[in-house]
Amino acid sequence: MALDSITLYHLLKELEPVLVGTRIDKIQQPEKEEVHLLLRSPGKNLRLLLNAGSTSARLHLTEQNKKNPVSPPMFCMILRKHLEGGKIIGISQSGLERIITLTVQNYNERGDLQDYQLILEIMGKHSNLILVDPQTNIILDGIRRYSHLLSRHREVLPGRLYISPPSQHKAEAVSDEQKWMSVILGYPLDRKVCDVLVNLFDGISPELAKELVLRACLELDVLLDNCGQIDLSRLFQAYSFFLLAKQDTAADPCVYYQSGRDKNMPAAFTFIPYVQYEGLKLQKTPFLNDAVDLYYTQRMTSRKNESKKGSLRKVVQDHFVHTSKKDVIYCDTIAKAQKGLEYQKLGELLTANLYQLSPGMKEVTVEDYTDPDYKPVTIALDSNLTGIDNAQRYYKTYNKAKATIRKTEPLQEAAQEEMNYLQTLALSIDQAEDDIELNEIYQELIDQGYISKKQDKHVTKKKQSAGKEQNSFSQPHVYLSRSGKTILVGRNNKQNDRLTWREARPSDLWLHVKNIPGSHVIVPLTEDEEFPDDNTLLDAAALAIYFSQARGSTHVPVDYTHVRQIKKPRGAKPGMVVYEQNWSLLLTPEPDAIERLLATEQ
Repeated sequence: MALDSITLYHLLKELEPVLVGTRIDKIQQPEKEEVHLLLRSPGKNLRLLLNAGSTSARLHLTEQNKKNPVSPPMFCMILRKHLEGGKIIGISQSGLERIITLTVQNYNERGDLQDYQLILEIMGKHSNLILVDPQTNIILDGIRRYSHLLSRHREVLPGRLYISPPSQHKAEAVSDEQKWMSVILGYPLDRKVCDVLVNLFDGISPELAKELVLRACLELDVLLDNCGQIDLSRLFQAYSFFLLAKQDTAADPCVYYQSGRDKNMPAAFTFIPYVQYEGLKLQKTPFLNDAVDLYYTQRMTSRKNESKKGSLRKVVQDHFVHTSKKDVIYCDTIAKAQKGLEYQKLGELLTANLYQLSPGMKEVTVEDYTDPDYKPVTIALDSNLTGIDNAQRYYKTYNKAKATIRKTEPLQEAAQEEMNYLQTLALSIDQAEDDIELNEIYQELIDQGYISKKQDKHVTKKKQSAGKEQNSFSQPHVYLSRSGKTILVGRNNKQNDRLTWREARPSDLWLHVKNIPGSHVIVPLTEDEEFPDDNTLLDAAALAIYFSQARGSTHVPVDYTHVRQIKKPRGAKPGMVVYEQNWSLLLTPEPDAIERLLATEQ
């Protein structure tokens, strides 16, 4: 979602009394296209973020302190030279364009007070942050420099004249309804109303156009030709509310979150509740700046977590492929050795029929006394060996095959156990929701030897410094059943161990999908309860399926037993347990039931 013109208007209306009069104490450029102004005013310090990125151009106050590069970029040095120590005396928006001008008063090199303009242009991939001398309208520098080779309209280079971005030739705010309708009806009638609004009127983004159409009680894909005068009148009323009476609109900021698996990912932010986002999880904030900051901070955190997930997935996938190759080799070795076990019978048949053997024979046919019908068996012989030596040769082949199987089977079991364990790690990575959980999985990979401690110095140092401050652990999911009982669900292997062995009591109920990687699920029980009620049991089983590799499957077997029956074998990997006494049920969770349970998360 982009920071559109009308939202920007309300944001600047909120920020202007806060920013005007503050002094710029420090200037930082932690990222290539992002500048932080550290502001100082009596009794408070502020951090103003200005971003000129192609997908996240914006400005707002933030408390996020990012790591700065060792050497500041050239643009940062130019800003420090002209703006540090200066006073913000104005902040304005160019009409309904997404161009914000921050006016700073500071002493120049001659010691005279001078105004400088820091102009943020929010224009998608053409966004820019430009420092301009308003007296001469000369560009001092831009965070993105480019010449006429990239733009025929203007150059953004030091010493060049500042030229505003090209006009889109859209109609400005039209207050007369009849005139507004005439502008609308002058557009081709076979176009969608949403597209007409975006293309005709200044300050209308695709999101705002959808909102206007919905508030006019029209379908989003309605064509202009299908709209009557009443429809257009309702559309004008919605237009008037957002654009003509914008100064009278009281902000009621909201952040909306995506549904389903990415429930912690913000979907949009608005200065008032939008009809088009009804049904999504809503979080209101006291100020619009808080909503903007929350939206971008959480999305950035989510992107970083996805990047970490990708790195961890690759580690797990690489080891899984390596282990599966070993498993294939072990399977082939055992399969070939299984054929060698047949040589025991051949050796025994030769031993029982030594009297039939004579020197120089290449084969012999004898009766198989182990067969009910005594079928004849032809046995190949080495003509250079005696009968007893031929029998011993078959015994040796049998013993070699038997020894191969005896040595290979434990290796195959270990490989299969490791593959199962790696699948649990992959599931934990997919289900991780925050940095703490990913760090736990990362540490688990180090503990199990899948990642060298020296492989990622940055993460290791970061984790060590975090560990000095506090030992933080991820907490289990907590849900409520239809009967109101608590259900605890582990998030990863380490948490599964903590949940089962430390937090759960021996009398609590433990659930897990049968023979499939998944979370440990605990239903706390009172002393006089042996089992929970049926609704709670079914809800807990549904959650066990949802947080497993069987998500989306039908007729999934779920084992349940008491915690006292759970055992952890010596040397077992995190999250691995065994149990002998248990009950099972087959369940196909209903999507509505899962949604209801997920909505009860505490």
